[in-house]
Amino acid sequence: MVHFTKYTLPNKLKVILHPDTSTETIVVNILYDVGAKDEDKDHTGFAHLFEHLMFGGSVHIPNYDEPLQVAGGENNAYTTNDITNYFLQIPKENIDTALWLESDRMQSLAFSPESLEVQRKVVCEEFKEHYINKPYGDAWKHLRALAFEKHPYQWMTIGKELSHIEQATLDEVKQFFKKHYCPSNAILCVAGNFDEATIKSKIEYWFGDIAPGEKYHRNIPPEPEQTQYKEQTVYGKVPVNMIYKAYHIAGRLDTAYYVADILSDYLGSGKTALLYQKLVKEEQLFSQINCYQTGSVEPGLLVIEGKLLNGVDPRFANEKIDAILQEITEQGIAEKPLQKIKNKIESLIVFEDTDLMNLANNLAFFELLGDADGMNKELDKYQSIQTQDLQATAQKIFKKENSVTLYYLTETASEIEKI
Repeated sequence: MVHFTKYTLPNKLKVILHPDTSTETIVVNILYDVGAKDEDKDHTGFAHLFEHLMFGGSVHIPNYDEPLQVAGGENNAYTTNDITNYFLQIPKENIDTALWLESDRMQSLAFSPESLEVQRKVVCEEFKEHYINKPYGDAWKHLRALAFEKHPYQWMTIGKELSHIEQATLDEVKQFFKKHYCPSNAILCVAGNFDEATIKSKIEYWFGDIAPGEKYHRNIPPEPEQTQYKEQTVYGKVPVNMIYKAYHIAGRLDTAYYVADILSDYLGSGKTALLYQKLVKEEQLFSQINCYQTGSVEPGLLVIEGKLLNGVDPRFANEKIDAILQEITEQGIAEKPLQKIKNKIESLIVFEDTDLMNLANNLAFFELLGDADGMNKELDKYQSIQTQDLQATAQKIFKKENSVTLYYLTETASEIEKI
């Protein structure tokens, strides 16, 4: 059980406190309720761009990293389609430095053509390195566009097109900041060795006078139920052929999400999983194969991806995957492997809770979902799942019309097909 207190400042900033006297450090985590799904389809990549811009200096602090390093702290951040999260860890005696840094960039991020240009170049290089020049780098660009027709999950976190970041203007960047990076759209979690009354006073001092801003209310079009199977074949400079299969699943607050998560573990988490045992070891069609789900707040995807051995017909291999999924829908999953997965999940959750950064991140994320205490109830949701739940959900998910398949093939395969 993770103990915490939470309250809201008059400026609408949500605050979560988790005291832990067993450590000499404090973690400060600020989650902004903004991700790639909050972008315009013609101006994507802005949430990820801000992950970089927020370290470019604020009005009173030209270099964010310098005072943090002097105070013995370390920091990082990440962006998803749903959120942007900033976190740092610092010795407890220097907590004021951490709160000063975070409050100053929330209140007065420095915007200049020079800063934008520096971070724009960083993001563009990242786009080129990981998504254009890297083998299979654009696979998710194709897969998301294939799976989502209406919902903004149809583009990657880094953006749909490189040109969107290349052409971003300073005014557009300022407007995006004003819309999303304010107290009413943020959750602050402080975890570590502190006196609660003292930390509350410090939070009020550093954050209390920041203007609340307007809470952003989404109007995202829901993705309609998929009723027809879709597939696409792309060719690239890749070493081997790959298959990506995606199935629509429930969102993060739905019980069916946890069932789908267990199904993904059973199918493709590690070398003892069903797909690996059947298609790598026994039938020797793949060199590796995995299954996972995207963890999206809104309805997302369960994904199977595998690298084929040379000479294997991709469509034949795809039929073999389908046959395994069909077997699960007809016969279900036995109690023993289900319990094994539950035990593994319990170990992972307990282990995560021992890491202060993960704990602070999770408290903020569950508060975003509706209540930080949901973190304490998550294991119970997994433990309550029965074998019949797995079969019923498998029958709903693994329908062909609920799926998309992306064949990512070598350029050699393209030449062979022409012959």
